[in-house]
Amino acid sequence: MQEISSRWLLRMLPWVQVPGGTYRLNRRLTYAVGTGRVSFSNIGDEVRVVPPTLAELPALKGLADQDLLAAVASRFQQQEFAPGDVLVASGQPLDQVLLIAHGKVRRTGTGKYGDQLTLGTVADGHYLGDEALTGGQEDTWAYAVTAVTPVTALVLPRQSFADLVATSEALRTQIDQVVAAADLARNKHGEAAIDLAAGHEGEPELPGTYVDYELSPREYELSVAQTVLRVHSRVADLYNYPMNQTEQQLRLTIEALRERQEHELINNRDFGFLHNADLRQRIHTRGGPPTPDDLDELLARRRKTAFYLAHPRTIAAFGRECTARGIYPQTVDVQGHTVQSWRGVPMLPSDKIPISAQGTTSILAMRIGEENQGVVGLNQTGIPDEYQPGLSVRFMGINERAVISYLVSAYFSAAILVPDALGVLDNVEIGR
Repeated sequence: MQEISSRWLLRMLPWVQVPGGTYRLNRRLTYAVGTGRVSFSNIGDEVRVVPPTLAELPALKGLADQDLLAAVASRFQQQEFAPGDVLVASGQPLDQVLLIAHGKVRRTGTGKYGDQLTLGTVADGHYLGDEALTGGQEDTWAYAVTAVTPVTALVLPRQSFADLVATSEALRTQIDQVVAAADLARNKHGEAAIDLAAGHEGEPELPGTYVDYELSPREYELSVAQTVLRVHSRVADLYNYPMNQTEQQLRLTIEALRERQEHELINNRDFGFLHNADLRQRIHTRGGPPTPDDLDELLARRRKTAFYLAHPRTIAAFGRECTARGIYPQTVDVQGHTVQSWRGVPMLPSDKIPISAQGTTSILAMRIGEENQGVVGLNQTGIPDEYQPGLSVRFMGINERAVISYLVSAYFSAAILVPDALGVLDNVEIGR
């Protein structure tokens, strides 16, 4: 059966029993302030801005009303962009604020003689177009913004923010003060205006990290992967020697279901690793192909990394980069198999990690186990008609054509116990 793979992820993950079918994960909410960047939280594909960090925006500098910041945060809309997509064009009305939650964007403008100028690249946590919150309707973008990698952005339309300002006296006062400070900065007393615009007196406030608890802990409900096995009775009756054909068909069906289970653990938009990795633990390659420097940075972000998980073509691309540098990674023994490693951490293959049409993919690095506050698989044993742990085979009867049907179900999920348990190296090029 060609679709049977090594399924290293299923073999390496520690599995935690979930008797009630739901696993509650209590986490602390940590964010940094005073860094000039906005912080985000994500559950699956849904990304949200952490409200207190909106005070990093010049228009909201010094605003301490957490309920008001939460109201502003709720008006941001999530948008996805592919490499090469234009987020905004030069000369377009400045009618929105862009928060770059994940990915890289390039700013380009027009020079004095009409030539294109690159104004720089910004990435995770940066904001663009914040002048839309305090500027006029006639303002336009002075540069174009283009996605360099897949980008997740949060967009706040100026009109949506204006509607909120109209209903909040505190927010209206905040904006009036910022506009007044900006006007003062443009007059001859610019130096005094800068002190006013800073929003404080005396010593500056140093950057700091604040810790709070999530008020609504996430609960993982077990997912189910199902298929129906249909076997004609003549197969079951006549061809049981020298092997039971029904059992063989069931074995192949379970193999296919386990392949699907591993695919979901990696790609599912609700609990899959590629969609649930913390945005702060997602990094980009330095130059495209996977290099030892990239894997070192990925490794340095967590303790007790148990293994890397990568597409076989990605592992081959990493081997080519090592060979080009005169580096020859060692091999290690994992469950009786010899596999390539880096810094003593095995690199396990999985063809379930997708490769984009542009030839880019991802590499995962994870710490595993509840005792290490790592990544764990979730399942439930003792279910009715259990055939394997967490997998049931239920007889559904025989139809009028003498076809026997079995419902094969696997119940599972996965949880990342703390953000740094899983890291992802994104936009890894394997075509070079």
